[in-house]
Amino acid sequence: MKLPEWIHPRILRERGVLGINARNHRFIQEHNPRRLYPRVDDKLFTKRLAMEAGIAIPPLYGTVEFHHQIRGFHDRMAAHDSFVIKPARGAGGNGVMVLVGRNGGDYLKTNGKPVPRAQIERHLANILSGLHSLGGHLDRAIIEHRVRSAPPLDTVSFQGVPDVRVLVFKGYPVMAMLRLSTSLSDGRANLHQGAIGVGLDIATGRAIHATCRNRIVTEHPDTGMAFTDIALPDWPTLLLLAARCYELTGLGYLGVDLVIDAEKGPLVLELNARPGLSIQIACGQGLLPRLQTVEREATGIFPKPAEARVAFAADAFAADGR
Repeated sequence: MKLPEWIHPRILRERGVLGINARNHRFIQEHNPRRLYPRVDDKLFTKRLAMEAGIAIPPLYGTVEFHHQIRGFHDRMAAHDSFVIKPARGAGGNGVMVLVGRNGGDYLKTNGKPVPRAQIERHLANILSGLHSLGGHLDRAIIEHRVRSAPPLDTVSFQGVPDVRVLVFKGYPVMAMLRLSTSLSDGRANLHQGAIGVGLDIATGRAIHATCRNRIVTEHPDTGMAFTDIALPDWPTLLLLAARCYELTGLGYLGVDLVIDAEKGPLVLELNARPGLSIQIACGQGLLPRLQTVEREATGIFPKPAEARVAFAADAFAADGR
């Protein structure tokens, strides 16, 4: 079968598209020492590092690390009507349970369906047993603040909370996208399941391009909102948080996932030492030229302050080409 002209390897190279082999060998292996992976692969470790560094994250309500602690879970969570349960070593959103309220003795999911206490206990036991963890290893459960979207993002996505992925190279934010859940993705901001990737201008946080299942889209299929109307509030704060995660982790090639909470503002949600490449599709641009620009800029033993790195990126990678 003949490939479409636009995905011919020569065309992709000319457009600066970064492939998975180049990503792995040139950027992940070279700039992400394996000994530092626990700083991002273990979400509980990440949260503790972020708290020590003063980086804003969803507040931690508690943990479940041993099976005998499951018995007292409901009593410990009595003060919280809504919260999120997630595995410390989970990936791809596996094992995440979002609870938004209570109905008598049951909890409630985002779709309004009740979740009996016994189901919560089974879920916690599955997390501890490693059902959702990387490599199937024994794990711990994290219970944290449930993020509620701040306007205007509270009306953009379908059920789920929109998040922002910023790709950070050597401490410089080089590319960003907003991920919006859809009915197709079952309310999850997972692009492979049918969520929408909205490319963002690094300088302003405004939408510049959007795709769903590798097709260009102009409006959300469920909410009807036009993507040209999207401009993220607190954009400089989001970029600065992302840039500071370089010092936090020591990883040179890093995916930073952020949210804007209605109560607490911009927060770092998760970090990823092996961020995917679909951000290029969402932005409609190749990543390699931006990485090469940072390689030329980031010289010397000591990195520039995070504020200076953000300012450079905003100027170098602005959508208007300034």
